Formats: sequence, C-alpha cells, structure tokens
Amino acid sequence: MAKSRVALTRRRFLTALTLAAGGTAAAPFVGERLVAATSAAPEAKHQWAFVVDLRKCDGCEHCTKACQDEHHLAKDQKWINVYRISSADGETHPMPRLCMHCENPPCLKVCPVGATFKNAEGVVLVNQQTCIGCRTCMAACPYEARYFNWQEPPPAPKTLMPSMPEFPVPQLKGTVGKCILCVHNTQTGKLPACVEGCPMEALYIADLKSDAATNGRETVKLSTFLRENDAIRFREELGTRPRVYYIPGHGQKLIF
Repeated sequence: MAKSRVALTRRRFLTALTLAAGGTAAAPFVGERLVAATSAAPEAKHQWAFVVDLRKCDGCEHCTKACQDEHHLAKDQKWINVYRISSADGETHPMPRLCMHCENPPCLKVCPVGATFKNAEGVVLVNQQTCIGCRTCMAACPYEARYFNWQEPPPAPKTLMPSMPEFPVPQLKGTVGKCILCVHNTQTGKLPACVEGCPMEALYIADLKSDAATNGRETVKLSTFLRENDAIRFREELGTRPRVYYIPGHGQKLIF
C-alpha cells in the first residue's frame, strides 16, 4: 500500500469517527445484531469490530503474512488464518478467520488465572505474564482462534515497545497467543496490519460506537453497509455475540 493511501485512509477514518461520535449512536442492524456498544462502556471512545467482505477475498494470505510480520510470529502462528469453504454450487472460496472478539467470550470465563480479559473497547486480550499455559481457553474457543507457543518466538527488534497485552511482542514460550486486533495501531489512528496488507481491500476495521468502517480506501457507514450486504456472523447461534461480520456473496455456508 502506498504511503499516500495509508495517510489518506487514516485521515478519512479518524474524521469519520469524529463526525459520527458527535451525532447519534449507531443505528440498529437487524434487531440486536449490531452491539449496543455505547451502553457497554460509555467511557471508551471506540468499540472495535471487524468486517470481512468475502466477495473480494481471493485467498492470497497477504493478511496472514502482514500479521506475522507485524507481531514477529513464528511460521506456525497464524492469528488470521485463511480457510477454504464450499459454496452452494460446490465451489470452494476463501474465508479469513481471526479472533471474533466476542461480546460473550467463552475463553474469558474458563481462564483460571484471569489472563484473558476484554478491554474497555471490546478487544479480547491475553496477559502472557499471567498465563500459565493450561490451554483451557483454547478448548473453550469455538473458533479455534488461539495458538499455543510451543517454541521460543523469533527474535524481535529491541527498538520495539515493551511486551504488553496490547502488543505481546515477542510472544512468550509456554503461553497462549491470539489476534489483538492491532490495538497498538488503532489507538493511534492506524490500520491493523491485516487491513493494511490486504491487496483486495476485503478487510475492514470498524467502530460500533461511531458506526464507521474502513478497508484502507473507503470509509462506510457500518450499520448500512452490514444491512445492505446481508452480513452474517460465524456461529452466532452459540451466543458468543462475535464482533466479526462476514459478507458472503458467493453462497458460502460458514460451517466447517
């Protein structure tokens, strides 16, 4: 992505968030499917979510590579994994899958030491200094979005900020890691690595509180975008209330 495009995107997104925050709260999306984030944490400026437009995704896995580079992950650590799923006509299509950052996360409830927590902006994080590596959270996650660090992680530049739940770099052997929705970027108006790295512009970082989303080129009204494109959530029948929305477009059934 060209630097000019990245800068323009950040300005657009931040401007959209500012304008939206000064107006009304996010419009309802098919009943309660769009989270009433303002009542959940009124002190937080944002309530982060994510949108995957499967109509645009070609399965290139640039998002996976961008995430690994950003967080200095080992090759077997894929915090956003691109799977292949079947459509109604028998064809296969890619499906990027990251942590769903659930409103009702099963992983959080089962952690015996409180290492998994959800911050004020709705992002589910792991404190690896507290994590004891029991992997109970991995068993509880219905999305298989957590990964155990069996080996020492690749070396990370010493110039990076200290390791913390918002930026767990380098990973800690014997603990669990997962997608952090690049909160170290969104806190400063930057795009998550996967969004910035997607050449098809299929990934959107979204803010439920201001009802805005961007894929790095366009900024859209989130509730309208989801409603008009028949967005769905993966395994939402489980009651986890995921904050990742999918726009199918190819007749995919998000079951595998």
